[in-house]
Amino acid sequence: MGIGVSILLIAIGAVLTFAVNTTGNGSVDINTVGWILMAAGAAGALLSMIFWSTWAGPGYWTARRRGTYVEQPPPPPGY
Repeated sequence: MGIGVSILLIAIGAVLTFAVNTTGNGSVDINTVGWILMAAGAAGALLSMIFWSTWAGPGYWTARRRGTYVEQPPPPPGY
C-alpha cells in the first residue's frame, strides 16, 4: 500500500466517521467502519514511510557510489 492509497483510506474513513449521520436497520455501524479505515490508512502510511528508506539498499545515502570510466586504447592496426 502506498502513500496515496493510505491518504485515500484516511480521507474516506474521516468522511464516514465525521460527515455521515445515518442510522440503518443493518448491523454495520458506519462510524466504526470509518474509524477502521482511518486506522488502516494510518498504519499503511507509517509502514510506507518506514520501508521507503530501505528501497535504495543499505548504505546508499551514507556513501556515494562512484563509477569510474576507463577509456581503452584502440586495437592495433591489422588486428
